[in-house]
Amino acid sequence: MSNNSPAPTPAKYIIGVDVGTGSARAGLFDLTGRMLGSAKRDISLFREAGSIVEQSSTEIWSAVCAAVREAVTRSGVDPNKVAGIGFDATCSLVVLGEGGRPLPVGPSEDPERDIVVWMDHRALKQAERINATGHPVLRYVGGSISPEMETPKLLWLRENRPDVFDAAWQFFDLADFLTWRATGDLARSTCTVTCKWTYLSHERRWDPDYFHKIGLGVLADEDFARIGQKILDPGTPVGAGLTERAAEELGLPVGTPVSIGMIDAHAGGIGTAGADGNPDRNLAYVFGTSSCTMTSTFEPVFVPGVWGPYFSAMVPGMWLNEGGQSAAGAAIEQLLSFHPATGEAQALAQSKGLSLPVLLAQLAEEKIASLSDVVTLASGLHVVPEFLGNRAPFADPHARAIISGLGMERDIDSLVSLYIAGLCGIGYGLKQILDAQETAGAATDRIVISGGAGQLDLVRQLLADTTGKPVVATLSDEPVLLGSAILGSVAAGLFPNIREAMTQLSGVDRTYTPSGGKIAAAHAHRYSDFTRLQALGRELR
Repeated sequence: MSNNSPAPTPAKYIIGVDVGTGSARAGLFDLTGRMLGSAKRDISLFREAGSIVEQSSTEIWSAVCAAVREAVTRSGVDPNKVAGIGFDATCSLVVLGEGGRPLPVGPSEDPERDIVVWMDHRALKQAERINATGHPVLRYVGGSISPEMETPKLLWLRENRPDVFDAAWQFFDLADFLTWRATGDLARSTCTVTCKWTYLSHERRWDPDYFHKIGLGVLADEDFARIGQKILDPGTPVGAGLTERAAEELGLPVGTPVSIGMIDAHAGGIGTAGADGNPDRNLAYVFGTSSCTMTSTFEPVFVPGVWGPYFSAMVPGMWLNEGGQSAAGAAIEQLLSFHPATGEAQALAQSKGLSLPVLLAQLAEEKIASLSDVVTLASGLHVVPEFLGNRAPFADPHARAIISGLGMERDIDSLVSLYIAGLCGIGYGLKQILDAQETAGAATDRIVISGGAGQLDLVRQLLADTTGKPVVATLSDEPVLLGSAILGSVAAGLFPNIREAMTQLSGVDRTYTPSGGKIAAAHAHRYSDFTRLQALGRELR
């Protein structure tokens, strides 16, 4: 070999970290978008009366570190070849005192329980009072703020835990906590503060008048020092990368580039919506415990009951409309828990090494000639699965589930029918969001799906049939992790921007086309029944 031969270019790898409601996961990817290793750690969820749901930031960071170390080990990649890391997380509120010590956010008085989880609805009354102000800021959250968002939660803390509120050094969205813990930098993400904290990203400012009007003027008077003074777009590197402490905990080199974080569903959007290079025509649908819909447009579109439009909250330079269902996978789990045959079916699923939904989907497929025929199994049975309210397009946290047509049957066959009816209800709720957005001017050609609850062929085909839109599955089995890794790749300078990285690292696997004829007619009839039941529920309330 000639002494003048160039040195081989070192391989580059990227890590994505996803903190969901029940677990922290990490995945290591190469620059084709192929995942080489992954790991998962469960995280605790603490529930109390009064819609209280809490977590521990200390536990979550420990779980993240363990998952990253194991993912790298499983991949066989030298940690020194990791070029960058990105984080995503649920939009939960982390409350830390001076020096980063956790503070108790609820009546347990346990300082380790320092996170108000996204699904915690303790701030329902505060959200209603905020909405009653009619403040112009609300125009950018679909006209109505949700108790899932952070300013109602902050107001609840100030009114019910004033000592904790006053002692707080920083209020973080969970994704921003992770980047702070990794880098020591207090920068916040455009994604988190715009989507959940009312930051006006298109004007690059907070609105002090809003905070004064709703009772949080102290945050404005402090020049927003506790909720974010430096706001960065997705893919922007944070600080000087991993600190010495964080690098040791994660098993990665000091200074490894860290991207500003993102909400978990939006990371799923990054990992899916640009798979064919057309993020403006695709709706990213993340079907997990809850569901989120993300629609990107080049101009702002105001959709009543759908959050946004948010500027640069997902794809920098584009506007985002965010909808979804407060309970999706969790709604199916709740629905099935009522049935007398669930215990028997659960035991059968465990004996086969399957989850209950996978077993029920398999049993359904055994009864039908084609996936689209599954709707016949739910004949006469209707479910409006709004156990935790309607996130979009009605922005109605008081909505509740409705089940119609349930008989006295106690066998697994009737459980299968209930499962299919519940999935239909999820699909019809998604159709409502699509229709509302199209009416307002944000049309969608395709649904690009991700999330654990949407991985089955039967579910994907049923969603295509219920919405009348093609459902696209991506090549990556873990598009949320891939989305976070994409952020890390841009922060590391491996790609010039998010859109280029999306196109290069994600791709289309297969498309599920909606059926016509009798199947389409059956769903049209059932959709009409769904909307009538939903309206009746509102009327009865």
